[in-house]
Amino acid sequence: MRRFPSIKKNREFQNIYHEARSYANRLLVMYVKKRDGEGSRIGVSCSKKIGNSVVRHTVTRRLREIFRLNRERLATGADIIVVVRRNAETASYQDLEKAYLELCGRHHIILLN
Repeated sequence: MRRFPSIKKNREFQNIYHEARSYANRLLVMYVKKRDGEGSRIGVSCSKKIGNSVVRHTVTRRLREIFRLNRERLATGADIIVVVRRNAETASYQDLEKAYLELCGRHHIILLN
């Protein structure tokens, strides 16, 4: 079983925060940095301001699933960090997916089919 392509190290998060471009909507903030290598990776940052651990992990799991299902539509070689905003706490899966794809479109990393 292959590992999920995620960004885990603090050093990688900080590097992307400082060098990447960001766009935001009412649910999410997305940082994207192009990188060499195959495949895209995702990191999710969800503050304690969002809610308790159950709420935070629910939102994080939803975002990872959205990434997994739409991975083939993304340009390869991108590191993506998604910062969850307070409104995402009560958002549905469909709202999160729409917000995620909108930000991917703004970053020009989604391929048109």
